[in-house]
Amino acid sequence: MDLPSLLQLVRAPAGLTVLGDATAGSAAAGRRGVLPRLGLPVASVLLYWGGMALNDAADAELDRVERPERPIPSGRISARAAMGTAAALTVAGVAVAGATGGRGSLAVALPLAASIWTYDLAAKRGLAGPVVMAACRGLDVLLGAGREGARAAARPSLAVAAHTGAVTGLARGEVHGTRPAAAVVATAAPAATAAAAVRPAPDLAGVVSWAAAVRYALPTARAQVRAVGTPTAVVVRDATRRGILAMVPLQAALTARAGRPVDALVLLAIDLLGTMLAGRRGRGRDIT
Repeated sequence: MDLPSLLQLVRAPAGLTVLGDATAGSAAAGRRGVLPRLGLPVASVLLYWGGMALNDAADAELDRVERPERPIPSGRISARAAMGTAAALTVAGVAVAGATGGRGSLAVALPLAASIWTYDLAAKRGLAGPVVMAACRGLDVLLGAGREGARAAARPSLAVAAHTGAVTGLARGEVHGTRPAAAVVATAAPAATAAAAVRPAPDLAGVVSWAAAVRYALPTARAQVRAVGTPTAVVVRDATRRGILAMVPLQAALTARAGRPVDALVLLAIDLLGTMLAGRRGRGRDIT
């Protein structure tokens, strides 16, 4: 297994889109300490990468038809190796969560890992698919808060979950196109979610939250409106890609809303980096 193929298998650059989940949860819960604020985002990325490897292992036969350029159907990585990679990354993610966030974060990491595996192995193509994926990202936010801070982090958890559910529903049309109704549902999410993310205060955190919310909502809504009018696979892939990238400014807005503008500005810098990397790759399917 060569390194470029492994990085493609786990969608390495897309890991940037989950770094801010734990940050937003930690901010909402008022969690202090350098170790959890640095370690829990790493745990999120490991779990995300594990989910991506598992996704390709589970979809190996389908990808031979729909996405033959991926590592497994192209013969660069075996399905068995991808499954082993998924298991190793999942265990590592749970271990890092426990080591850096304590029992409270470990108590969230275990159901989060279970939800990821449930989605990839059982729920992905069923009606419950978007709901299970939304639960994964909502739990990822709570990973930063820990079990003790779960109530305080309910708002960012629900906001990220709502956005995730809408994008996941839309993403089902990446290969064959979607129905306009599914695109309409996705289009309604950015405005409502952005409204829940802004800080109603004339301070630095409030300004950053508004800027991040605008950065989240406008490009996302624009791409999804195009999918309503033209629900073809190409347009849906672009809207899905934009929805995935929009996770980071949404996380930044939620972090600033909780009173941590510096952390939010770091996330906006990550958003810029992620957008540049995604632009070089140029295809939504490479990050989903």
